[in-house]
Amino acid sequence: MADPARARKIADRIKVIVAQTLEHRVKDERLGFVTVTDVRVTGDLQHASIFYTVFGTDEERASTAEALEANKGRIRSAVGKGLGIRLTPSLEFVADAIPEGAAHLDELLAVTKQRDAELAQAAAGAHYAGESDPYRKPAEESDQGENPDATEQLSGKD
Repeated sequence: MADPARARKIADRIKVIVAQTLEHRVKDERLGFVTVTDVRVTGDLQHASIFYTVFGTDEERASTAEALEANKGRIRSAVGKGLGIRLTPSLEFVADAIPEGAAHLDELLAVTKQRDAELAQAAAGAHYAGESDPYRKPAEESDQGENPDATEQLSGKD
């Protein structure tokens, strides 16, 4: 098992190499506007999962997935040459769910904003059921100074 820091460095290096290879060396018409978002390497450095997103329609995403699978050997060869380690990891391309997750969060935020607006509108006409400040406060000294009998009345002396 490799050191986690080394695995992280190798994953970052694979991310850069794959992005450069897709940009400069892979000439496939099916390949769309691809962004490599993350790479995860197993502890033994034998397998790398490459997460990517594609800007475009569902058809463009499907054709890009096919192009990546078809060019996996060429990309793995470039990764092997770029890494310079004894064993080149096998590659797996995984479509990242970031855009779908972001769209779902946007929908949730819109619903929450609408509910907050409804709650604010309902609270605008609300008023307290009793006094605005229901807690008793101690008598201020200025009140006692003006009426010396007030302390005697409170203590019960006549």
